[in-house]
Amino acid sequence: QVQLVESGGGLVQPGGSLRLSCTASGSIFNINSMGWYRQAPGKQRELVAMLPSGGNSDYTDSVKGRFTISRDTAGNSVYLQMNTLKPEDTAVYYCNAILNPTSTSPSRVYWGQGTQVTVSS
Repeated sequence: QVQLVESGGGLVQPGGSLRLSCTASGSIFNINSMGWYRQAPGKQRELVAMLPSGGNSDYTDSVKGRFTISRDTAGNSVYLQMNTLKPEDTAVYYCNAILNPTSTSPSRVYWGQGTQVTVSS
């Protein structure tokens, strides 16, 4: 069983910063990519940033230059440094991992439980 556990959400004023963390644990053979999605009230879940193993990061246009995604050297954790936050960044942020649980299983998508980020004065 694979679990993704997130932390780091909260309430911040416009222009402030937050850092989200997510660690994958359990039966993991290989992680293909890890990333972050978000879902605001009344909107569809959208990709925020993705970092494939051994690949280049990708960001949605609205966060480019403000958010930075990174992973630890072991590769099981992903971070999202969010700077210059705006009210429109308010959403539930979900950690995402695409991984092979065993050497013989196909890639599967896993999600964290979500962490609330609220940007408000």
